[in-house]
Amino acid sequence: MREFQSGKRIIVRTLILILITIHFTSCDGQVSEKSTNRGVEGEVTTEPLILKKNTFFTQIHNNLNGMVREFVRTMYQDKKGNYWFGTNGNGIIRYDGQTLEKITIEASHQWVSVREIVEDEAGNVWFGTSDGLVKYDGEKFTKFSEKEGLQDEEIWGLTVDVNGLIWVGTIGGVSHFDGERFTPFSLPDLMVENPQHMLSDKLVKEFLQDKNGTMWLLTDGNGIFKYVDGEFTHLTSKNGLTDNNTADILEDKQGNIWIGTFYGGVSKFDGNSFTNFTKEGIIDGIETYNFCEDSQGNIWFSAENYGVYRYDGIEFTQFTKEDGLANDGVQSIFEDKKGHLWFGTWEGISLYDGQKIMNANEKEPWTK
Repeated sequence: MREFQSGKRIIVRTLILILITIHFTSCDGQVSEKSTNRGVEGEVTTEPLILKKNTFFTQIHNNLNGMVREFVRTMYQDKKGNYWFGTNGNGIIRYDGQTLEKITIEASHQWVSVREIVEDEAGNVWFGTSDGLVKYDGEKFTKFSEKEGLQDEEIWGLTVDVNGLIWVGTIGGVSHFDGERFTPFSLPDLMVENPQHMLSDKLVKEFLQDKNGTMWLLTDGNGIFKYVDGEFTHLTSKNGLTDNNTADILEDKQGNIWIGTFYGGVSKFDGNSFTNFTKEGIIDGIETYNFCEDSQGNIWFSAENYGVYRYDGIEFTQFTKEDGLANDGVQSIFEDKKGHLWFGTWEGISLYDGQKIMNANEKEPWTK
């Protein structure tokens, strides 16, 4: 159950947003910690980190020493080895090997969600947030918002293509960013019958550029557009998709395209045909996302309230609370350079070392 939901889930989300505005109080840490307020121009002031242990959900596993009040939405380890955690409401958290640090970017509101983290060839780390696009160049953080030309500051999709061009998906539309200016990118005026938009009919919430150079754009309720050489192809439930409300996408090492949806489960496209593992009864759960291909070639993804699945090329293996997960609602999956799999759940961060799933701080004490 992600933030990107409708109906009664929005009521729950509203309650959560109210709760996370409560002021923090202190708690003890296991590693060096600090809170860093970085302005738009990169100005830095460091203050003592003030934390509160209690969160909206009981934290069975670690929550980065109290910095995560809800869940970690996305995780990334950059070329220098820094760990980055994008939270759902608590901004950016970084671990550089010595310090666990909360980065506070100057924002128009207190609640900041970080939905995407990508790195370009030059080593700049980019963050797609609910309050604009943020760039970290190794020394300072710079934020880009509507005044710099961004169509909307509510970002969901973000990627860097093979030419270094940044694609940004907002509720106001898609933009290209070359590092200097934003240029709107328009999709075809095609719409499925009775679309179920959750946020915006202009939103692209996920991007994937495959090995052939084709860009896949996952829309909000309008299926998928494939774009290459100026031409678009529209994929919908009428020509292969099981659900027009697509949630996530991955290309594996064999060139297969994996597609997760909100209401139709998970599918694999081999270039010719789609196979839907949910409809075939192979996996449970209609809401699937968080694809991750590990260093061994296994495909991992989460099925909301059904834990995570691993596909080894032959069969699927399901992992749930009974196998060590803190919670069966997994919101992010990430493999670090050690080959460990991290799972951000509603009740803390779990880690898989290839043998068992455990509380992340059993392998990484700095997360306490």
